Amino acid sequence: MKVNSALAVIGQMVAAVVVAVVIAVISLVEISRVQWPAYNSSNQLHALTTVGQFGCLAVVLVSGLAWRRGWRALARGAALVSLSAFAVVTLAMPLGATKLYLFGISVDQQFRTEYLTRLTDTAGPHDMTYYGLPPFYPPGWFWIGGRLATLTGTPGWEIFKPWAIISITIAVVLAFVLWASMIRFEYALIVSTATTAATLAYSATEPYAAIIAVLLPPVFVLAWSGLRGAARGGGRAAVIGVGVFLGVAALFYTLLTAYAAFTLTIMAVVLVVARRRLEPLLRLAVIAVIACAIALVGWGPYLVAALNGHPAGSGTAQHYLPAAAARLEFPMVHFTLLGALCMVGTLWLVVRARSSTRAGALAVAVLAVYAWSLLSMLTTLVGTTLLSFRLQPTLTILLTAAGAFGFIEATLAIARRYAPGTGRRIVTAAAALGAIGALTFSQDIPDVLRSDIVVAYTDTDGTGQRADRRPPGAEQYYREIDTKIREATGLPRNETVVLTADYSFLSYYPYYGFQGLTSHYANPLAQFDMRGAAIESWATLTNADQFIASLDKLPWKPPRVFLMRRGANDTYTLRLAADVYPNQPNVRRYQVELNSALFADPRFDVSTVGPFVLAIRKPTS
Repeated sequence: MKVNSALAVIGQMVAAVVVAVVIAVISLVEISRVQWPAYNSSNQLHALTTVGQFGCLAVVLVSGLAWRRGWRALARGAALVSLSAFAVVTLAMPLGATKLYLFGISVDQQFRTEYLTRLTDTAGPHDMTYYGLPPFYPPGWFWIGGRLATLTGTPGWEIFKPWAIISITIAVVLAFVLWASMIRFEYALIVSTATTAATLAYSATEPYAAIIAVLLPPVFVLAWSGLRGAARGGGRAAVIGVGVFLGVAALFYTLLTAYAAFTLTIMAVVLVVARRRLEPLLRLAVIAVIACAIALVGWGPYLVAALNGHPAGSGTAQHYLPAAAARLEFPMVHFTLLGALCMVGTLWLVVRARSSTRAGALAVAVLAVYAWSLLSMLTTLVGTTLLSFRLQPTLTILLTAAGAFGFIEATLAIARRYAPGTGRRIVTAAAALGAIGALTFSQDIPDVLRSDIVVAYTDTDGTGQRADRRPPGAEQYYREIDTKIREATGLPRNETVVLTADYSFLSYYPYYGFQGLTSHYANPLAQFDMRGAAIESWATLTNADQFIASLDKLPWKPPRVFLMRRGANDTYTLRLAADVYPNQPNVRRYQVELNSALFADPRFDVSTVGPFVLAIRKPTS
């Protein structure tokens, strides 16, 4: 890829981003203007999603035909519009009647929303929960979303859904542009459509992972060319491009970045062994230098804090071993439409890995997933994992890309065995089969995501409402609690530390938390275990003087607000969590009961709000 070609691709990427943003924003605004029925009580949204997908796939087909007739500009424009609209309608339409994204405000989505709320409140690098700490989890996706929320005057929790859909749409068209720069336009269109559908079905719940995962297949092909020094798609531009991608990926998702680096290392070693030359390792080193330089933008503050003597624990982010991480996943043996495509892809990789750049790159990437999974199982011997189950969507996307190429090459190989007229009919029949398969799989995506969509309708949002119009949960009282806290403290939210086990409160309002949801999401600099021990020690105290003295001796900024539940025997309770890896579940929930006498003092303002007990330490004069 020469410099002029690289600049042209960059220009096309910029245009693609503009198209994706315009399509996504207009679609989201128009969908939000209609009073739709809840997805979990009506099939209307699913029906309209299917209609939209049909229209988008039809335009994808038209764009391919336009390209073959020489209408290049029209074909490119139609491809960008159709792929963008396909991603938007598949996600936005089923969620049309809720302000929450897939999986609502539950479990993992709770801390993700908290992070976005934090970086809406501040543009600086901050941990999602703990006061005064730099971020440990990559802030890239959340920082951009936070800036969009600030720009539009939208609460952080509410920008989550539109930003998730917009960012995935952008990634989809970027992947298409990258594919189209390396292979024939029609092939790029087919593989992009296939991988987009797989990404939406299996990775969309974690949007900042989806935007990296959908780009990995073309990036690996580019990297294979670059490490080989191939004339087409290789050279300096490819090496620089892969380095930039890897560095940016490190600002968004650590695990996928590590997996990508692992895959590139395997590629370089394979090429060195095959060619008995060290150039691939040198090119890999250049990629690493570029990637690390960019990654330091996000990781720098944390590394500086850790190196400056701030006590840090080892962290427990990798202490998770579900059943899916204890076995190898083989999507190609599933008796489904996607499984059949993955089987075609597997066979294509086996046959073409040594003769095709695309097959070689994707083959190494697929094998790297299995190698990573086996290593993850082995690392349980040293008390941790590599979270290999998180790579299963990536494996499916890689095999889907391979399946698309395998389907294309098999069709062309069969067509070449017959007379031109018969061959064309075979290609036409294959196109019809592919279109039917694409629509069949696409219209099932909402069913694949059904449980996550339903939670988006049953969780209570930041306005205190459920999208299915049923009675809201305890979160309906958060607004009143927020008002009481600000009135009692007279401080901005981002100067107030709250101790609570109802962590969704921190997802909706940018208060700092004294303790995190679990140790697995906690910043290693936060000393999660020591904080937990401090909270447990308060259960032995009997009066306010002891309690306040203990708070004032804490090595961290003490909580000023305590949001608790009422317990038995005149106590207030907090439900906390402890890491019990390698057990599954990996978290043990336990309850700490604080004597109400600790707060029965003029220095505290205690009130009951719904099911909550709100205790606020008054400012000292």
